[in-house]
Amino acid sequence: MDGIQVSRWFAEYLDAFAACGRGESDTITLLDFYAVPLLVTTDDGSYALTTADRVVATIQQQVDEMRATSYGRSEIKAEKVTVLNATSAFYEATIARQRADGREIARLTATYLVTDGKDGRRIALLAVHGRP
Repeated sequence: MDGIQVSRWFAEYLDAFAACGRGESDTITLLDFYAVPLLVTTDDGSYALTTADRVVATIQQQVDEMRATSYGRSEIKAEKVTVLNATSAFYEATIARQRADGREIARLTATYLVTDGKDGRRIALLAVHGRP
């Protein structure tokens, strides 16, 4: 796995995620980027999403919030790739979600475990960093 390729792949994922947030795509299309099972950890708890339906339902909650706030795009403010081995890397990013007019809605930092398996690259772990 190559760090530059991981960054490019993540940019493709972020474009697909943004299209869902704007209502241009259905959330189910994001299964091209998420592994099943998907591990998610936040300040609210840790979850193993063991079916595609659970992955889509969980991501749909974020997408619904984005649509309710007139989401326009996401901008990567900082990123770091740590290649772990030939099939996995950590991708850490601070991402600003913005309205169509450029005003910032929210900012978050998350670490993603990106794996390269039989189905291609997938996010196997989404770890949202706690708020300071």
